[in-house]
Amino acid sequence: MRLVRSPRRRASIALAAIALLACAADASAATNKAIWGPVATSNGRSLFGLYRGLGVKVFQYQLRWDRAAPTRPANPTDPNDPAYRWPADVDRAVHEAGRYGISVLLMVKGSPPWANGGRPQNWAPRPDAYAKFLVAAARRYPSVRHWMIWGESSYHANFAPMPPMKRTGPRAYARLLDRAYVALKRQSRRNIVIGGCTFTSGDVPPVLFARWMRVDGRPPRLDWFAHNAFSSRFPKLSDPPSVTYPTLVDLSDVDTFYAQLKGIYGRFARRYEDSDSASLRRYFSRFRQRGPRLWLSEFTVSSDRPNRAFGFFVSRSAQARWLTRAYEIAARESYIAGLGWFNLRDEPASSANGLTTGLMTYEGVRKPAFYAYKRVR
Repeated sequence: MRLVRSPRRRASIALAAIALLACAADASAATNKAIWGPVATSNGRSLFGLYRGLGVKVFQYQLRWDRAAPTRPANPTDPNDPAYRWPADVDRAVHEAGRYGISVLLMVKGSPPWANGGRPQNWAPRPDAYAKFLVAAARRYPSVRHWMIWGESSYHANFAPMPPMKRTGPRAYARLLDRAYVALKRQSRRNIVIGGCTFTSGDVPPVLFARWMRVDGRPPRLDWFAHNAFSSRFPKLSDPPSVTYPTLVDLSDVDTFYAQLKGIYGRFARRYEDSDSASLRRYFSRFRQRGPRLWLSEFTVSSDRPNRAFGFFVSRSAQARWLTRAYEIAARESYIAGLGWFNLRDEPASSANGLTTGLMTYEGVRKPAFYAYKRVR
């Protein structure tokens, strides 16, 4: 049955008004100051008082599906199904963040063998099984409003199959994301579904990943597009993209990346203006004037020495300057929904190639970046 529509002129005016209101709301929205870090110290003391003192607005944490559901639940949308093994650290993070007035973002990743054909945890699961787990998680943690669908999905070690420079991986991920969006929005319209989840490079570069994400010929639904904008150059939006590596998207390239996303989603906003699907028409209308806002989930730079994740490093004082500039950019650009620093604390110096991206050393010594993070808004 075809939906009965209002005359085209009135519909166009209404959609334009909605778009203008959405743009105004986005422009006035405060940038979320986020962080990745542990829930507690090594002796079990909560770190959420420290996070509040640092001015953290969003605490980011992983929820591993393969660990929470090692066996298939009989009632997968019921968080009380006996098969579920909800992680105590996630329970504690959600509870204590609420006590301190901090929002929680859960990155939901890792597929159990029963949902992916007996393959490793990075293999794309059945979208319906993943969506049902998200329903259970949303019911378990009703205060959580930020849901990130996987992480750094454009890299084969995190999400497979992801053959280099092929559409296979982006298409598999798009099906997962779109089904997740519908499931989470049915639980609450207030849920913010964060997808894409690219990073600076990847087996499929960020722009191609975004272009190749398709479900039934259209981009998957999401609220914000997540990107980890790691960089080996000081953040500066006026710098042009790298000539040597033109497909990279670091923090200095996020303005260009946003313009590309705006073009991708904007084309479908026009295409769906007269669609018989009311839900898709409403969804894509928001992108007539703008693109999906960027959730820069992870940004960081190592201090002191190279490590297992980053061969590039700077001094501790320079690390603080990089952090300050990154948050200045995030605060100034309305298309950036939030910026997360990775992470609170270094790994032990005794650990071979241990990470040195923290605001503090493993022993708790506060670096200049700690005070820089506290100052930024």
